[in-house]
Amino acid sequence: MVKDNKEKTMLEIRIPATSANLGPGFDCLGFAIKLYNSFIIEEISTGIETVINDKVSGKEIDLSLDDNLFYHGMKKVYDLTNNNLDGIKLTEIISIPLARGLGSSATAVVAGLLAANIILDYPFTEEQLIDIAVEMEGHPDNVLPALKGGFVINVITEEGLVYKKIELDQNLNIVLVIPDFKLKTGDVRKVLPEKLGFKDAIFNLSRTALLTSSLQDNNLGKLKIAMEDKLHQDYRAKLIPGFHEVIASAYQQGALGVALSGAGPSMLAIVNDNAEQIGEKMVASFSNHNIKSEYIVTKPDNKGVIIRK
Repeated sequence: MVKDNKEKTMLEIRIPATSANLGPGFDCLGFAIKLYNSFIIEEISTGIETVINDKVSGKEIDLSLDDNLFYHGMKKVYDLTNNNLDGIKLTEIISIPLARGLGSSATAVVAGLLAANIILDYPFTEEQLIDIAVEMEGHPDNVLPALKGGFVINVITEEGLVYKKIELDQNLNIVLVIPDFKLKTGDVRKVLPEKLGFKDAIFNLSRTALLTSSLQDNNLGKLKIAMEDKLHQDYRAKLIPGFHEVIASAYQQGALGVALSGAGPSMLAIVNDNAEQIGEKMVASFSNHNIKSEYIVTKPDNKGVIIRK
């Protein structure tokens, strides 16, 4: 690393938010959204410095290295290559709300892995980094769209991960409604049953196929059916006051498809138009259950990670 005290910017990494599951595609579907976290890596003389600027709250977050996923991503690559991580300042600019089902943790893990891989002159291929990221995150449905952009189908096999990316129409509007409380993925998974009925499995298989086909050819008239689910949403709804009313209100205002975003509590609506009215109605429905929320109107991201050196 540099030996003087002047900071030197090495690279900046911008990574999109993601919405996983999209109703029926539990742990196997996700797409990227135009809402971003940025990660800046600078050389310093020695040690590890971190700055986390949370644009959502307008405050700086004080987070230990033990809890910093960006640092853990970098350190993973350094450890695997027997290198010492030192002389680095890590700045995180957070615009994706934390613990809201929008893949903020995946952005940090992916950014850390990519940054270390670049600094160390690419000891790992992209496919190897994906495998490491999935191991760290536990599942691929946020990792892959965060990295690759677009709508991504993920399949885990004994030989490794197989995936397919589909680019989404940029005329599509996404309404994100973000409640003012957090749900951690690990905690939300605890409410899921250990076994499911055969009929429920068929229900989700058929809708996952229909959803994939609908997004691939941009024929969105059947999204309301395609985004139905019996594997996880009804169980998680118990943790989200007003869940079913919020979905119903979005459809009443003309939404094409509505689902829980990831593990929640954020809700996602795919719309052609009337986006502002749909967002306002969904926020009002949460308010009926004493839940404060806000909405964002955005679009799919087909690019994924952008790296500036």
